[in-house]
Amino acid sequence: MKSLFKSLSIIAIALFTLVSCTKDDIEPIGTSDKNNVSLEFDNLMGGQKIVLGSTTAKNAAGEDFTVTTLNYYVSNVSLKKVDGSSVEFKNQYFLVRQADATTLIQSLKDVPAADYKEVTFTIGVDSVKSISPVEERTGVLDPAGFTDDGMYWSWNSGYIFMKLEGTSSAVPANAAGVRKYQYHVGGFGGRTSATANNLRTVTLALPTTMTVRKSVAPTIHFVADIAKVFSGITTLKLADAPVIMSPALATPIANNYKNMFIVDHVHND
Repeated sequence: MKSLFKSLSIIAIALFTLVSCTKDDIEPIGTSDKNNVSLEFDNLMGGQKIVLGSTTAKNAAGEDFTVTTLNYYVSNVSLKKVDGSSVEFKNQYFLVRQADATTLIQSLKDVPAADYKEVTFTIGVDSVKSISPVEERTGVLDPAGFTDDGMYWSWNSGYIFMKLEGTSSAVPANAAGVRKYQYHVGGFGGRTSATANNLRTVTLALPTTMTVRKSVAPTIHFVADIAKVFSGITTLKLADAPVIMSPALATPIANNYKNMFIVDHVHND
């Protein structure tokens, strides 16, 4: 009997210790607590890692293609809490460039401490910022800051929301013998009259609750399958239109790439 009582006592102490440790591990939320959330973008081609100019995949039309340039803007991030309320981050703009590994992980700053279940963001640069005074458009939005890999149309006074370039045997060779395609997508709806609006909003459920605390800065790991640019709502054939730079013609591309993102996982550390 004494042995049984001793064993039960040991179990009770162990359970109490486990519960106590668990409670201690949950950091309380201070009213002004904030931290940063890392947004990690992993761009793939039909499940393959992208090696620019080298990796080959096939699109929905069966055409082979490579990627030599892949850039896109992410903006207007919003996070939904488990209680249903949302927090918006309207003045943080990110430019993801496959050629620059440092841009594949972006920092969403000053996120209030809470538990989150959903993320929303825009692919592109919103109309308000697009027509704001140039001195208010700095960093990745500075029109004068772009060179050969520019993401701004000086002739069209607007940002290129997504730039996808590469080669494909389905495309006729140019004068240099290169079979090149170019998809440049922009168009925020027009400044003085209505034009194509290719801004697209993406909303994704988080597979696990994201915990932001004063000492916890989590990471949302996104995966984008570039092959989906060519399929989804509309199947696009490179042979039909290898060069698209008009906002009106680019709408089917924007409709497709809206669905190329998933949240693979969340790191709460």
